[in-house]
Amino acid sequence: MENTSPFHLAIPVHNLRACRTFYRDVLGCDEGRSSEHWVDFNFFGHQLVIHYKPKETSTALHTNAVDGKDVPVPHFGVVLSWAVFHAFAEELKSKHIQFVIEPYVRFKGLVGEQATMFFYDPSGNALEFKAFKDIKQLFAN
Repeated sequence: MENTSPFHLAIPVHNLRACRTFYRDVLGCDEGRSSEHWVDFNFFGHQLVIHYKPKETSTALHTNAVDGKDVPVPHFGVVLSWAVFHAFAEELKSKHIQFVIEPYVRFKGLVGEQATMFFYDPSGNALEFKAFKDIKQLFAN
C-alpha cells in the first residue's frame, strides 16, 4: 500500500479539560472543531476526537506480554520516523510524562526491530508511539 489515508479515531475521556490540554500542549496536536462535549485534534495527520464520557467506577486494566514488557491493551498511537521518535521521546521526558514503558528498542537484531514507548493520557487511554529503523519491516513477519 503506497498511499496512507488519515484515520478517524474517537476515544472516551472523563476529563475533557485535562485531556484537551494534554493532547494540545503536551503532545503538540493542533486543535480543530469542538463543542462542550468533544474536541477534534490533528493527531500526527490523523483525526482524533476526544469525547466526554463519565468516569466508570471500575476500570480494569489489561496487559499482554511483548518482549518481556506488560503492554497495555487497548492502545493506539503513531509510527514515527526514527529521528522524530527519539526527539519526541526526549520532549516527553522534559515534560515529565510518566511512561508505562520507557522509550527503548525492542526485538533488537530481529525482524521488526523497533523503538517504542507507552504512556497514558489523563483519562487512562494508553498510547504507543513507535519507529522502525527500516520502515519496510512495519508489516514483516
